[in-house]
Amino acid sequence: MSGARGGRKKKGHAEDEHPDERWMASYMDMITVLMCMFIVLFAMSNVDQDKYIALRNSLATGFGQTDVGKVDTASGTVVNAADVTKEGKGYSSGDETDLSKAAASGEAQTAEQAAAATVAAQGELDDLTAIKAAIAANLEGSGLSADVEFAVDARGLTVRLIGSETFFGTNSADLSGTAVNVMNAIGPVLKTSGHDVSVEGHADQRSSTAPFATNWELSSARATQVLRDLVERGGVGADHIQSVGFGSSRPLSTGTTDADLASNRRVDIVVLSNQSDTVSALLPQLEQAAAAGGAVTDGRNPTVQQAADTSTTAESGDTSTADAAVETKTETKTEKKTEKKEESSGH
Repeated sequence: MSGARGGRKKKGHAEDEHPDERWMASYMDMITVLMCMFIVLFAMSNVDQDKYIALRNSLATGFGQTDVGKVDTASGTVVNAADVTKEGKGYSSGDETDLSKAAASGEAQTAEQAAAATVAAQGELDDLTAIKAAIAANLEGSGLSADVEFAVDARGLTVRLIGSETFFGTNSADLSGTAVNVMNAIGPVLKTSGHDVSVEGHADQRSSTAPFATNWELSSARATQVLRDLVERGGVGADHIQSVGFGSSRPLSTGTTDADLASNRRVDIVVLSNQSDTVSALLPQLEQAAAAGGAVTDGRNPTVQQAADTSTTAESGDTSTADAAVETKTETKTEKKTEKKEESSGH
């Protein structure tokens, strides 16, 4: 009996054990994913017939293939099939006169902008010319005119200190007595100029020696010394001036003669233009025109001054040829405004 009882106990213990059912979790995940996939497929296959027909009719009407009545074509242009060119390019069925007027108006606006830029550039050139004249007068009074050169480019006015030996010792960044006198002539003018200033040091192609490892250090040190003198003694605002060293990367001359090397050993004091890049780009042209025209009264270019006078005369109502053209444009604009008002009242 003990054996039978033991056997029964083992049998009951076997019935209490459960098989491993972890596979059912993966199976249910798979079934769920399949169900989602079939739901999506069913939704994609169920096309809204009404929306499809509305889309088809809208496209057909938009391309001028057929007239299906009132269809929402938004605000686009309905192109008829007969009006489409063979090349498939766009067309214009509007009034060509209106297009011509619009083009003429755009050209007139561009011309006005160009004239305004020229007038602004001339005013900036006058300002830079006045700065140049003031510095030149101070240098001439000290007998130092031969040591400084002037140039005008798209950046502004460059006051060029040529020949490092005149302003610095050999491989030195300390200002010489001549350099101090030149700074005395330049500093007071820059202090009240109202322009930002960039002091730029340059060196020739030869390698630098001690105490400067390279020409970069030498040119930067000399530019910094000029900056310090303009700020500390000349009174130039520290927030309106900067210094930079270009080493030998921007030579004025590529030759190897003593004169070429001397022209590359320089410090440029650039009086930066206050105008935009577009306006400043006109400065070299105006400077060349002024130089070609000889003496310029009050620092103004005669050609540009004549254009400015013509514009001023037109504004004051003078009866010149330019005025007649301006009045004609004004009448045309007035007529356009009247026509637009009449069309608006008609609608």
